[in-house]
Amino acid sequence: MAMKFFIWIKKVLTGFSLAGLILAGTGCGPRKTSITLAGSTAFQPFAEKLAEQYMAENPGIDITVQGGGSAVGIQSALSGAAQIGMADLVVLPEEARALTATVVARDGISIVVHPTNRIDNLSTQQVRNLFNGVIKNWKEIGGHDGTVTVVSREAGSGTRSSFEEIVQGIHLSGDAIIQDSNGTIRETVANDPNAIGYLSHGLLNERIKPLRVDGVNCSVETIKNRKYTLVRPVFLLTQGAPKGAAGDFIGYILSPAGQKTIENSGLIGVE
Repeated sequence: MAMKFFIWIKKVLTGFSLAGLILAGTGCGPRKTSITLAGSTAFQPFAEKLAEQYMAENPGIDITVQGGGSAVGIQSALSGAAQIGMADLVVLPEEARALTATVVARDGISIVVHPTNRIDNLSTQQVRNLFNGVIKNWKEIGGHDGTVTVVSREAGSGTRSSFEEIVQGIHLSGDAIIQDSNGTIRETVANDPNAIGYLSHGLLNERIKPLRVDGVNCSVETIKNRKYTLVRPVFLLTQGAPKGAAGDFIGYILSPAGQKTIENSGLIGVE
């Protein structure tokens, strides 16, 4: 999986704009210190919120947060395009061993359907069969009569890699709809009564319905007590030990204030 993961990223990074990542020292006034983060789209909105809080307390700092997926986060940190890479993977690939990985949160992966879907619980095998296209109609497992629409993230996504690593045996249905972020997964499922997808627990809202897996719901409590199994860490990646402005920002994320923001936003803080 790791080899395919990084073949994909070489394509993604073609044309990846470094200028879009670096915003500092322009215009009049004192020069600001720039910090750039790139990677996980699941963690991106949380990183943006943390960045806003940090910049409000530290007006001499400019923080830019870019998405692109965990593979982009790893490669951006390796190349220096970003001081901090964001990756939410169960296991980091070999290439990431050259980086220092700091766990700043844990995140559940919720299996989601349209709110009108009467299915409330799936076994792990049913999850596997749905995403592999073995189960093609919801009525096969007690649901309504409707052809299943499989919605998945793209190759290189940390959410997809973690989902496949945990569930095992995923050979994605050939007619699956591929989306490039947790947000677009959410919108697609919210607008299709036959859809099934997966996304970050922290991005759930009332427009989609999370399912129990093997009888366990995806919640803060079940993630903390490790009863819910679809859980991955969120890594911030740096070249060497975190230092300077980037290290200070990571320190803020790990501080009580930063961890409170993470938990209030739906993720799980580090223990």
